[in-house]
Amino acid sequence: MTSPLQELGYPLGFEVDNLVSPLLKPPSPRLGQAQRTLVRSISGMQKEALVTDSVSGKTWRLVSDEGEYLDGDDVAPAPLAFMTTGMVSSFANELTTLADERGIDVDGVTLIQDNYYTMNGSALRGTMSGGALPVELSVEVASDAEKSALQDLVETAARTSPVNGLMTEVQNSSFRLRLNGEDVPLEGHDDIGSGSVDDPASVFDDLAYDADEQERPIIYRTGRTTEPLSEDEEKYTSGSGSSLEEDQDRVLHVRGVCTLDDDSVKTVEVKLFSPIGTVFELRSDEPAGHGGQGQAPSAMAYVAAGLGFCFMTQIGRYADIVKKSLDSYRIVQDTHFSLGARENGETPGEAAPVETHVFLDADESESSARDILEMSEQTCFLHALCRTELDAPVIDVTKK
Repeated sequence: MTSPLQELGYPLGFEVDNLVSPLLKPPSPRLGQAQRTLVRSISGMQKEALVTDSVSGKTWRLVSDEGEYLDGDDVAPAPLAFMTTGMVSSFANELTTLADERGIDVDGVTLIQDNYYTMNGSALRGTMSGGALPVELSVEVASDAEKSALQDLVETAARTSPVNGLMTEVQNSSFRLRLNGEDVPLEGHDDIGSGSVDDPASVFDDLAYDADEQERPIIYRTGRTTEPLSEDEEKYTSGSGSSLEEDQDRVLHVRGVCTLDDDSVKTVEVKLFSPIGTVFELRSDEPAGHGGQGQAPSAMAYVAAGLGFCFMTQIGRYADIVKKSLDSYRIVQDTHFSLGARENGETPGEAAPVETHVFLDADESESSARDILEMSEQTCFLHALCRTELDAPVIDVTKK
């Protein structure tokens, strides 16, 4: 039996060039680049996003799903796969840019990135919370340069990457909430406070894609399942519906293995070790004039998609656990990042707080709608990444 995503008949990722809507236009960049991301829930854990990047002006259609651990259909990458892809691709961009500027020859570069997240507490008692842990990055490279020079190169690349601003600074996300078409007041720092946007439902309702057949898919489902690590710990989880339990104390582990082709297009093989999931390959490329040819979504387009997908997953997951009457839900999300070493030299990468407009259609009260938003942010792994000041990535460099 095919899933709703499969019934749509489109590739898992492709460029959309025939959509005209003011809602797709990114906000004016505050730090150098901005992304606007529209996401809607399709069915179950399946979601569809339109991500527009201010640098290229391109809009990419991307989709996400979950595995059996969230009772998903496992036909598209999980949200955390998009963040890992964007993050490791950004590190790769910075590494090659800095290597060129420093006159260091590097060849056969492979980046292996491990992301860890936590989930603890009770959904029913309102104590469940997601967390993010420091990133681990291993780089394998063929080069005549000294090991110390390569180590400094990679450490600088991690620092100049735009995602540095998410990892090393506290970024408290802002929100605006609308329930059944009506604004719901929020208290405290969570409210964007101004700048209402339209409901993206009409944009999605009017979609009529013209997706060309791809010789090499931007997102590819390999069909392989990640093999568990020998050092799996007690808090590593797997199994049908395990992520829907009311009380949790677990660790999530996502690995991205990034390689570069001759055109500097990155291919990232993403493996879910906890919970165990299907292996996907995602391709990333920077816009023309910024180190690439625009053949695939940029690193920060993937980061923006990951943030939107993860938050949307938590909305559906929380509603499922506490039995909220949620009919449909959508978001419009704006993100702002610096441009990286190509434009800014060795200045540390920066990010601004994520701004998200949430649209709920539900037979629920305003108070209940606020609970859904607050618990979704509280349990979102990637909003936890934003609000947590993490140590710099743990970096290991190996010469081939």
